[in-house]
Amino acid sequence: MSSPDDFDDARLREELSVFGLSDTEIETYLALLAQGEASTSTVADTTDVTQRAVYNIAERLDERGLVRVNDHASPTTIRPSLEARFNETQPQAPEIQMVKSRETALKRLRKAIAAAQHEVLVAVPADVYHEVETELRAASDRGALVFLLLGAVDEIDADGSEFAGTADAVRYWEESLPLVYTVDDQSAMIGDSDLVTGSHTDHEAVTVSQSDLSGSILGMYFSAYWPAATELYVTEPDPLPKRYDWFRQATLHATLHEQAGVELYADIETQTGTLLSGPITEIRQAFVEPTSNDFTLETSFLVDTDEGVVSVGGRGSFIEDYQAETVRLRRRSAVEE
Repeated sequence: MSSPDDFDDARLREELSVFGLSDTEIETYLALLAQGEASTSTVADTTDVTQRAVYNIAERLDERGLVRVNDHASPTTIRPSLEARFNETQPQAPEIQMVKSRETALKRLRKAIAAAQHEVLVAVPADVYHEVETELRAASDRGALVFLLLGAVDEIDADGSEFAGTADAVRYWEESLPLVYTVDDQSAMIGDSDLVTGSHTDHEAVTVSQSDLSGSILGMYFSAYWPAATELYVTEPDPLPKRYDWFRQATLHATLHEQAGVELYADIETQTGTLLSGPITEIRQAFVEPTSNDFTLETSFLVDTDEGVVSVGGRGSFIEDYQAETVRLRRRSAVEE
């Protein structure tokens, strides 16, 4: 018979695989969690992986913020970030935490939404929506971009008007969905939605506070679940002119204006300090119907500048010509007057 520790270990393996870790990386990470700090040779003996492979894996985990590699020690040692944080002068939240109760999951969800500065994506069962409605409305009032995905929907108000002022885009699915939140590309939670549908459950969720892992969860939802769900509600476009510090928000509202027949002019400050200005000739996105992206997760503008047409994406984009820090949208007609 499996012990509770075996069950927790299997659960943690499953959740770590969601973040894109390979089986070998998971084995290495779990070995480090069990040992606290160890040399590469000790981890190699425990995991039956070569010492060179352990070092390479540790470097990749270090880039994700999951471990610390101490090259100055002889021999080289590796320590999980969870353990390392206990020895830092300033206390910090752990990278990964398991959540095993409905009360804790809802508390974490409400707290995360309340902390959102730019964007929040929430996926919850439809009958749990009322538990976070107040926090979502407050986030929207603060100007945050709010995406809401409802699962296990039996009946739904066809016009979605009840979500006005609570979310910018709402979709639903009749089937059950994983419980998720992501906030500002910095923190996230993912788990079984049954965790929040009752007070007694064996289901779990995991929270992370690391940008790469949070981004993986956001990407998974926007590439798999969001496109398969049915669009229920989309907000009205913001009045123009409007300045945005969050590129996905600028993209959504530019799309809504374009769908309303408004020709747009953009003033963009890029990460490198370059200033771009010109009419927006094309928008690529998959937040609202009809979608216009050429590949999964593509979110960008094409802007006709004095130097020619350039592509602009958000922070972290690598295909586009520029990464935007801020975007100011104006009516093209107002610029030409």
